[in-house]
Amino acid sequence: MTYELKYKSYGEFSILIEWEASIDTSVIRDINVFKANILKKEAKVLQDCIIGYHSLLIVYKNKLEEVHKKISFLKDIYMHKKKEISTYDYIWKIPVCYDVKYGIDLLDISQKTKLSKEEIIQLHTHNTYTVYFIGFLPGFLYLGGLHKKLFFDRKPTPRLKVPKGAVAIGGMQTGVYPQESAGGWNIIGNTPVSFFDITKETPCFASSGDQIQFTSVTEEAYLSIEEEVKSGVYKMEKFII
Repeated sequence: MTYELKYKSYGEFSILIEWEASIDTSVIRDINVFKANILKKEAKVLQDCIIGYHSLLIVYKNKLEEVHKKISFLKDIYMHKKKEISTYDYIWKIPVCYDVKYGIDLLDISQKTKLSKEEIIQLHTHNTYTVYFIGFLPGFLYLGGLHKKLFFDRKPTPRLKVPKGAVAIGGMQTGVYPQESAGGWNIIGNTPVSFFDITKETPCFASSGDQIQFTSVTEEAYLSIEEEVKSGVYKMEKFII
């Protein structure tokens, strides 16, 4: 599928490309394919390519002197893009302990949504979530695909400390806090998996276009996986989409 894109200068070094304003898996796949094609042609002159829900920011190493020519070049790449050069997308299986010890807002969500704790867990683990982009914190994945029954407003006053690995719901989204930070999302569980490890060649294992599948585990399994993560022997399950 080919979209009608908008191209605009974004400062002296960048060009912003925008798709239709929707959060859609087809759009994010198209963005990733376009990005891969741009990198194939322009890698040596690029500083960065930053993906949003429906945008791609191309940042060049040097000041753009002839923006219109560069935009025409990008348009030509898009019109002749090759899907087969796109990298593989993966489904990552993420273990989560939903015990109220970790899911400290579960009972509040249950009371206000009229869903049982078991129903909340079933709904949260049933769907597969698309990674749209990474931001807010290093390794924080913006995920799409939360069941409508689990939509829940963010807290009016954010917590000063949300623990690393907290699995939470904020509005129409769900996500995982990759490190301890302030945050206003509602915590429903915790994962022992590290979402950002600066010591690794690829600090964040997931990329835009990947998918996340949460799986419920007991506290005993959680603690066992936590030890494996600490010792560096834990391997996450992943499958090519």
